[in-house]
Amino acid sequence: QLKQQRDKLRQYQKRIAQQLERERALARQLLRDGRKERAKLLLKKKRYQEQLLDRTENQISSLEAMVQSIEFTQIEMKVMEGLQFGNECLNKMHQVMSIEEVERILDETQEAVEYQRQIDELLAGSFTQEDEDAILEELSAITQEQIELPEVPSEPLPEKIPGISMLDSFEWLEFTGEQRILERSKTECSQPFPLALLGHGRALCAWLCGSGACVPGLGVGLGFPRGWV
Repeated sequence: QLKQQRDKLRQYQKRIAQQLERERALARQLLRDGRKERAKLLLKKKRYQEQLLDRTENQISSLEAMVQSIEFTQIEMKVMEGLQFGNECLNKMHQVMSIEEVERILDETQEAVEYQRQIDELLAGSFTQEDEDAILEELSAITQEQIELPEVPSEPLPEKIPGISMLDSFEWLEFTGEQRILERSKTECSQPFPLALLGHGRALCAWLCGSGACVPGLGVGLGFPRGWV
């Protein structure tokens, strides 16, 4: 609004300046015509308008100063708002991590470094050069083992073992040393095939069906009772 008033005063100032030029020219014409009093009255009017022009100039200057002051105040307010926002952020950061908290972390870090240094010094005095060489050799062997480990297959394992039509079932069976005839489950084999004896009287038995018949007497050859084959 102040800028609009300033612009209106400038328009009024231009209009008065143009009118003064016309009145000055008219006064010269009146003097040439011998109409001195009329020319004098016109010059008085011109003088009054010049005073108005000066007042208008002063008002324009005042308005411009006010506009600049307001604009600067607005900028200053924005700067203050920015500073206030920055202070709030700093205060929140200080609440999250105060000076005491920073000092505590630094102290703990320094203590950890000192503790590690003491351990290194203690261990350094406990080992001979032969021990150091053995440690490095073991470390190298472990590293080599990690390098030589086979990669885990990315493809899923086959559901059936090649050459075997079906791995039917596994059963844990109790026995007391006496001969027992095992009941097979879900198998087409004529005889069960014990794989191994595990622990105190437990046998892991599996029935395997292949393209041919089972191998009779294999369990006896492995030391199993005849009732198991």
